Amino acid sequence: MPKVRVKKESVLTSDVARAAEVFSEYGDFIRAVIRYKVKNEARAGDLFQDFFLSLVSKPVPTGVQNVRSYLYRAIINDIVDATRRVENYKTRMNKYAECLNYSINKDNPENALIETEETNKMFKLIEGWLRRSEAQAISLRYRNSYNIKEVAKKMHVNNRTVSRYISAGLSKIRQFLIVKQGD
Repeated sequence: MPKVRVKKESVLTSDVARAAEVFSEYGDFIRAVIRYKVKNEARAGDLFQDFFLSLVSKPVPTGVQNVRSYLYRAIINDIVDATRRVENYKTRMNKYAECLNYSINKDNPENALIETEETNKMFKLIEGWLRRSEAQAISLRYRNSYNIKEVAKKMHVNNRTVSRYISAGLSKIRQFLIVKQGD
């Protein structure tokens, strides 16, 4: 059994040495590509270190003729993977936060259930009174507690458009409530 361990350690050592060799020769190129693509200096530093580990686990194949081209593609792939991981993490955290918002009760469970039902009815009425875009913007902003930027991303519009939707929708709701109070 010890022979297998020695063999694994020597393979790992040679992979680390090969990655270090690539970094010593192409380190400036690697750092420049990462900085150009990422813009955030702290994130670029993290990606630089992660790319070294990536080269240790998957070294540059021996038959590659243009190493810079191979490294460029590998860097881009690592950046895309890292961005997806961050986005997936944010999505999971938002979903988790939404779950917490609905499950935390300050009162007894009956009151929490009644409050949830009333909130659902209110948003259903809002959806019936307003244009779809205004209702969606208000629902995401106030029901799901998204900020303007998150609402804009979810609706595939810019921040200013979301602000206009929310402003117009709230204005219509106020007008409706004024009319109802007068009745």
